[in-house]
Amino acid sequence: MAERLIIGMSGASGAPLTVELLRQLRSLHPEVESHLVMTRGAELSLRQETGLGPEALEALVSVRHANDDIGACIASGSYAAMGMLVVPCSMKTVAGIVSGYSDNLLLRAADVCLKERRRLVLAARETPLSTVHLRNLCEASRLGAEILPPMLTYYDRPASLEDCTRRMAARLLSRFGLGGADDVWTGLD
Repeated sequence: MAERLIIGMSGASGAPLTVELLRQLRSLHPEVESHLVMTRGAELSLRQETGLGPEALEALVSVRHANDDIGACIASGSYAAMGMLVVPCSMKTVAGIVSGYSDNLLLRAADVCLKERRRLVLAARETPLSTVHLRNLCEASRLGAEILPPMLTYYDRPASLEDCTRRMAARLLSRFGLGGADDVWTGLD
């Protein structure tokens, strides 16, 4: 299996988590070729939540693909990859994945992961979840995606929001066998 990881970023809240995940991936696993694709909503969320523009993330990834480049390498099943993380994953993106509506590169890359039986992890972000959201997440799971919403933990006694973000990024990377910062869980005292 190629040491390539695809990271999709959609327009849900959670841009700091994506930034931290990319930082950990770059610093702890420089051998992994990372491919980033962002929706327009992701670009807006990134600016609003971090003050960064999409170009700032280019230094953290091997390749940044335009979301309208449906012919990019990650749109092909013959382009081997470990799989794909969608972080954050909006409910619109979940709906597109579940329905096979691959009208952009992020959705096409996710569709490829499902058809090739590669790992697809969705860091689904929404609250509260409607019945439609729950149905779509359940269907995504049935189709082979892993649903890993970025939930706060308290048992490890985080001292800051940054602690929570760092640990969740590590947890997401661990789904691909990639250790991240703070990936050793302390548990309860």
